[in-house]
Amino acid sequence: MTGVTVWLTGLPSSGKTTIAHEVAARLAERGTRSQILDGDELREQLCADLGFSRVDRETNVRRVGFVAELLARNGITALVPVIAPYAGSREEVRAHHLRAGTSYLEAFVDTPLDVCAGRDVKGLYARQRAGEIRGLTGVDDPYEPPEAPDIHVVTVGRTVAESAGEILAALDRRFAMVAG
Repeated sequence: MTGVTVWLTGLPSSGKTTIAHEVAARLAERGTRSQILDGDELREQLCADLGFSRVDRETNVRRVGFVAELLARNGITALVPVIAPYAGSREEVRAHHLRAGTSYLEAFVDTPLDVCAGRDVKGLYARQRAGEIRGLTGVDDPYEPPEAPDIHVVTVGRTVAESAGEILAALDRRFAMVAG
């Protein structure tokens, strides 16, 4: 069995992690092994030495991409709900997977900024508005949306199950191993 990396990119509070958990549950029902590489957990454990400068964010993405490729190369579906704000960093991760011969799918979890700010799962948008933090991706730090993602998941007006279903359908179309 071969694995695949599914990188879910999007703004903070766009639904990346919630969708990844739904995809993981549905993959488990199919008997497919998966691992969620949660961005917050990885920041604490693997990348605690990094800040939020552009260079540090790019380094974070490269490290996470390396771990994801390692898992996927060993037959696990790596679900990566990590913002990865810069297109160049995401392309580096894709190129690393291609060089290694490892399957990769980029899913753009497209949720408008006002919807993300309304959800504000971690209170980041409120803290940014209050002047407590700076450099919030998509607000006062750039987010470069993918120009040609493998799958474009528009979340407004859709359930988590529907969004996860889109990703699973894309996996089934591109990588027959997921359905098995």
